[in-house]
Amino acid sequence: MKVEIPDQLKADVPQSVWGKILNATPVVMAVIATMLAGLSSSEMTRAQYDRSSAAQQQSKAGDQWSFFQAKKLRGALQHNTFDIVQSAAEVHPFSPAALDQFIQQLPAQFAKATTDVLPLLESAPSQETLAALQRTQLPALNPGPALDPKLKAALGAIDNAKQDPLATALIVQVDDKTLNDALVAAKEQSQAFDAAIQPVSQAIDQIEKLFGQLMAAGASPAGASLNRDFTAARLRYTALRYDAEARLNQAIANLYEVQVRKSNYSAERHHIRSQRFFYGMLAAQLGVIIATFAIAARKRNLLWALAAAAGSAAVAFAIYVYVCV
Repeated sequence: MKVEIPDQLKADVPQSVWGKILNATPVVMAVIATMLAGLSSSEMTRAQYDRSSAAQQQSKAGDQWSFFQAKKLRGALQHNTFDIVQSAAEVHPFSPAALDQFIQQLPAQFAKATTDVLPLLESAPSQETLAALQRTQLPALNPGPALDPKLKAALGAIDNAKQDPLATALIVQVDDKTLNDALVAAKEQSQAFDAAIQPVSQAIDQIEKLFGQLMAAGASPAGASLNRDFTAARLRYTALRYDAEARLNQAIANLYEVQVRKSNYSAERHHIRSQRFFYGMLAAQLGVIIATFAIAARKRNLLWALAAAAGSAAVAFAIYVYVCV
């Protein structure tokens, strides 16, 4: 917005301090109004960006909560099935050595199936995974870096369902970099767990496939008993695995929830700033109108009076839209 005062009108204005201020006021107010309008627009754009980021983060959090619920349900099903197996028949602790001895005595018709399983039983890593299956123990993992105290307090506020003002006050204290680093570490922890359990999962799948063929061909009582022991061990191990995976998904989901609330707070803050910059722009526009009226009243110039009237109508219309529409 550019305002130029005619030379004739300038000459009519007294060359005192007040006259100089009167001459400069419309130009200065127009510049300030333009600056405030730009700031208001910039703050609104940032508010919209933060709202969009919060929506994306909420979608990611929803995915992690879905994984958490699904794995908790699967773990519960594994626990229930194990209870049924244990109550229906006698179950002994699973022994990899007994499984190895049993496979060695299988007839030739199962040669192909045993060819897939024996290397798993004979390799050192597989011995470790089968021992973990026997003890119903998950692979040990690096606990990862400790959480920042501020982030830990924010997560505690969310877990305890504190009121929004109290939780928000803790969440806004968490640095963005700290939150992003914690989220990356949680995802890496989940990936490391998947990699650690992959060998034992492969061994379980191969042994389960072998027992499936034995059951289809009519297994001996010893084979059926060993299959039952293996099934019980697999159910216990799988239930424990699902519980661990659910906790990892829960940790990631909670960190996403902190991001969502932080983005929403930032969006609200920018929205309020945009409103206040807009009010400042209206005040500056009002200053332009008042200064224009002052000059027009002194000169009694029709064009300046029309410009001032148009500005007044614009401000009045903006107020009407804000209040009534």
